[in-house]
Amino acid sequence: MKFLTGILAAVILTGGSALAQTPAPGTPKAPAPAHQPGTPAQPPAASAAPPASEAPPALEKADPAKEAAIRHLMDLTQTSKLGDNISSYISGQVRSVMGRTLQKPDDLQKFMDAFTQKFTAAAPSSAVTDAQIPVYSHFFSMEDIEALIKFYESPLGQRVVKTLPQVAQQTQQAGMQIDQKAAIEVLRSMSIEYPELKQMLPPEPGAAPPPGPAPAPGPGAGAAPSGPPPPPAEK
Repeated sequence: MKFLTGILAAVILTGGSALAQTPAPGTPKAPAPAHQPGTPAQPPAASAAPPASEAPPALEKADPAKEAAIRHLMDLTQTSKLGDNISSYISGQVRSVMGRTLQKPDDLQKFMDAFTQKFTAAAPSSAVTDAQIPVYSHFFSMEDIEALIKFYESPLGQRVVKTLPQVAQQTQQAGMQIDQKAAIEVLRSMSIEYPELKQMLPPEPGAAPPPGPAPAPGPGAGAAPSGPPPPPAEK
């Protein structure tokens, strides 16, 4: 049970961070920039999942012409790679967890070969793509899809697809640095009321390091001379 719990925790609870550089269209993550079309999607965080008692709304199936247009749009924006990205990430997490249990590389590889074969059969990447079609059809009309295809087929649209993941990554890093700095400053201001915070916070920029223990005296330093006192000097 502990072993299975460890795998599930590694796969589910850390799923958002692993795909932080590949945000999904319409899939918000915290913290992250807004909807980033043209980048592979990331799975939603476990905390954002609806309660088990709430079934997702039923979405109508798109007609063949609209489904073909949506698949073309997903190929242009690379969102059709979502299934492959999720499968690769989950397989990596399983390998990481199992690597702590199966110490021999041959045993680990044998396990991963069997797992990958069964996992691919149980959850093919094409199933993830098929599941996205009704969602796109629900939120976008045929005219919307055609307009998006026209944009992403243009040179600017293809440039957006290639560069937006880097833009999202760097803007996320900048936002994290701002928030981390603000959080540390707020905690420092609260350290007067909560002194235990002082031991947890990094030193302030330019502050002198805390005084350490006094160094032990060296050999003979400050020690009284041994043996009889020297004779007085002759006048």
